[in-house]
Amino acid sequence: MISVFIIDDDAMVAELNRRYVSLIPGFECCGIASTLEKAKEVIFHSDTHIDLILLDIYMQKENGLDLLPLLHAAGCKSDVIVISSAADATTIKDSLHFGVVDYLIKPFQASRFEEALTNWLQKKREMDKHQYYEQSELDQLIHGSAANEQDSRRLPKGLTPQTLCTICQWIDAHQDAEFSTDELANAVNISRVSCRKYLIWLVNCHILSTSIHYGVTGRPVYRYRIQAEHYSLLKQYCQ
Repeated sequence: MISVFIIDDDAMVAELNRRYVSLIPGFECCGIASTLEKAKEVIFHSDTHIDLILLDIYMQKENGLDLLPLLHAAGCKSDVIVISSAADATTIKDSLHFGVVDYLIKPFQASRFEEALTNWLQKKREMDKHQYYEQSELDQLIHGSAANEQDSRRLPKGLTPQTLCTICQWIDAHQDAEFSTDELANAVNISRVSCRKYLIWLVNCHILSTSIHYGVTGRPVYRYRIQAEHYSLLKQYCQ
């Protein structure tokens, strides 16, 4: 379970956020603090495991942003989502400067709350399963850039529809298997460098997913597999 710690001086808002958390599968509230002093006691001086902090900013005589540099200085690994009525550019910029992963302006829709937590969890899982990244994977993680179907049909310079068709036909014929760049390049008789360009593009289009495997030398090898939800898009390139 993902442990969420709520920091808000308004008891009704804190309870509402706790209920929101409880409705999202895989998440649970591990505690609520109404002041920064109580929050610091739990974060820095207790055994409570905290994956995610939901932080208010306007807290009576306190400013929730004052907690952020303390978390950074202490090497705290808990991520922070700000939930505040503060909508001014300076506050938002300061929050982003200290690395908050999302910012919700009160009042917000329950769907936006759920989106904030589930998107954070998806990125966390992506980061936890990688030790090394390709540029395309990092771009997707940071920017969330997903090529739509129309854009994905525009091939980058140097890629041809004929070679893409050959590659996609081979992948379609081996859709239940993982494969490496070398295996695909040898199978369709093209250079490894050229094959790599097509694979990177297919990953960018979310047609393929990647995983990293380590050989005897410890050198990482990328292996690829069709993403089932985008199989229909792969079939379009087989024609």
